[in-house]
Amino acid sequence: MTRQPTLKQLKYLCAVAEHGHFGNAAKACHVSQSTLSAGILELEEALGASLVERNNRQVILTGLGSDVVQRAQSILLDVEDLMALCDASSAPFSGKMRLGVIPTIAPYILPSLLKRLRKEHPDFQLYIREDLSGHLVDALQHGELDVLLLALPFPAEKVETMHLFEDAFVFACPSSHQLARGGELSTSELRSQELLLLEDGHCLRDHALEACKLKETEIDIPYQATSLNTIVQMVANGIGVTLLPQMALDARILTGTEVCTRSFKEQNVARSIGLMWRKKTPRRAEFTLLGKFIAEQYTAAKAA
Repeated sequence: MTRQPTLKQLKYLCAVAEHGHFGNAAKACHVSQSTLSAGILELEEALGASLVERNNRQVILTGLGSDVVQRAQSILLDVEDLMALCDASSAPFSGKMRLGVIPTIAPYILPSLLKRLRKEHPDFQLYIREDLSGHLVDALQHGELDVLLLALPFPAEKVETMHLFEDAFVFACPSSHQLARGGELSTSELRSQELLLLEDGHCLRDHALEACKLKETEIDIPYQATSLNTIVQMVANGIGVTLLPQMALDARILTGTEVCTRSFKEQNVARSIGLMWRKKTPRRAEFTLLGKFIAEQYTAAKAA
């Protein structure tokens, strides 16, 4: 009787395709390199075909190997959806859920959200991964995450999104800056300013510029940071000005600094916060409930 491929073997192959390296693929699968290599050899024997070309420098998929990887990814996603279907049959917030959150949202929403979830749904097991939007979307597409909490829009295929609320951008500058005083600010006043932004890969950067209708050629970017906390400290030390999301201000990110803030005159100088999930998921109803829960919690926290 011909042996059939196992899900574990298909997972190993997809990991090798993603990382292009047996050692890195093994780390991603939490197994030894020898275990992963043996699994792929067993897969090739089961299929009776060569899928991977091996040399000392790199791992290259054969033409057939690339086709098998595409089928394998689809199979693994179908298995994830099968498991999700069973989870969806139980009461909402009673099983497990894997949530991806971007760094410019996680520290400002998760503490109060998780506290309320534990109180109202003690059996709910929520696993959190914090990462950049691009990495989270890849994990969602590969079935490693169930749902994402991020800023929208963000390009992705075969997904659904749910808008939760608007998060306004606020201008922040040192107390000695020429724009530190006055009422509401016009976005046009930001042109030619030394605007501190997060480095490429953070969607907050693109959303902030888009919301203010600014092009990178219209501003001076003296430094790119990896976190909002770093940017705040640089602004406090007179290195430049920045745009901060309101949720960070609500979480007192400026405590202990002499940074001044001003709101904008224009409407919709904000980013949209929402959820994203795969179109085929059977847990759409539960994710919708989660979205409503997050939006209610955020509104309640702002009013407190």
